[in-house]
Amino acid sequence: MILLVTAIICGAAALTAVRAHDAPRVVTGFVGHTLCSAAFVSRVNPDEVLAETVDAMPGVGLIAWALDYKIDRDARQVTATLFGGGQSRAVYREGFGCYLEYGEGPVDAALPPAESETRHALLPEIARGSLVEAANPDLRLALDRAFAEPDRPPLRRTKAVVVVKDGQVIAERYAAGYGIDTPMLGYSATKSVTSALIGILVRQGKLAVNEPAPIAAWQSPDDPRHAITVDHLLRHTAGLAMGSSLNASLASAFDRVNRMKYVERDMAGFAENSELESAPGSVWNYHDGNTIILSRLIRDAAGGHAADVRRLAQAELFDPLGMRRVTLEFDSTGTPEGSSQMLAPARDWARFGLLYLNDGVIGGRRILPEGWVRYSASLTPGAWAGTGAGFWTNRGDSKGSRYRTSLGMPRDAFYASGVLGQYVIIVPSERLVIARFGISGNQYDIAGVSRLVADVIAATGNKGYVSRSD
Repeated sequence: MILLVTAIICGAAALTAVRAHDAPRVVTGFVGHTLCSAAFVSRVNPDEVLAETVDAMPGVGLIAWALDYKIDRDARQVTATLFGGGQSRAVYREGFGCYLEYGEGPVDAALPPAESETRHALLPEIARGSLVEAANPDLRLALDRAFAEPDRPPLRRTKAVVVVKDGQVIAERYAAGYGIDTPMLGYSATKSVTSALIGILVRQGKLAVNEPAPIAAWQSPDDPRHAITVDHLLRHTAGLAMGSSLNASLASAFDRVNRMKYVERDMAGFAENSELESAPGSVWNYHDGNTIILSRLIRDAAGGHAADVRRLAQAELFDPLGMRRVTLEFDSTGTPEGSSQMLAPARDWARFGLLYLNDGVIGGRRILPEGWVRYSASLTPGAWAGTGAGFWTNRGDSKGSRYRTSLGMPRDAFYASGVLGQYVIIVPSERLVIARFGISGNQYDIAGVSRLVADVIAATGNKGYVSRSD
């Protein structure tokens, strides 16, 4: 998802003039949006966030000197430049977070105020307001290890861990500057929330998983993209030629998917106009364009505007789960940036995990269609990293699942995952949800997170557990 900015230095001369021209805006768009969300949604130190993010991305520090940004707290916006050019501006709107501004302003210029309190929570309260500290010494040790830094880089930089067992928080911990109410940027963990919203629309009869996706540009039977289904988009097997959101390389630095995210005003329109590079359903290729197209489907089914999406998500997902401080961000056309831009406190991310632990039912109300959780966690054929329909999964046989289970993560586990170490891990056999957030290098600390899961299971599975609130 995040490009290695060093590719700009190493490869710009070998690229076309158009791509070389776009590259600085891709970088500044990412920086501006990230810092805007940090400053005005999470309300954490944006300078620290940028320094840690640069450090977690190998080689990016080589051009940190060329990056400049200004945070205007009165106007609530961030402007970023690279090498004195490629300017991008991210603007904050109350209740809707940040978006990249392209001079024309957003389609939904006047938005209703956000509702600050949930009204119809069905999920029993998972914790009181105060911090829940583990009384079990083995569980405390598990969190100690999750926050401990290695002797040498890359660093872990864990920011939040929340452990939920049998529906209750039994332990949580936060880094300095972060706390119970700090909204955490999920990056690609947002894709799992988008998958849930698609599931809700399927339950309502507004979408069908295995029928051609209702994209206007693909409706001609003669268009080979007409065969792309919602399932293909969820599983990243649509075949659209947009590059990859997994690889940080010279080639991926200038892929269409990064132009879509940080240069194009209408992200979904840009993705929908991509040509096919493989037949739908034949090849797995994880990229954000698939999820952005799904996000447009959600917007259109909800009513066509950003406020409609927020109402749908609030009424059908966030309110029932008691998720109190969620910010879902949008592009300038009112399409949710459902590939990577949802922020919520770690407890709220854990509440989302409980929906999947409970097979899509909360308080006796079915939120997700029957069988949707099993479908989401089922392995996508050809997905070597081990992904399902909107989630990563240890189920089935994949290189990724073999690696994770070798590190101690159970075979039945599946999880939402975001770049730099954002995880919401569901382990049905242990009635366990673990939400972990950080700014981590070294493959986003999957080894450390897998050990955390194994440590928590060892501390709670056989010995029992006790927690206390201070």
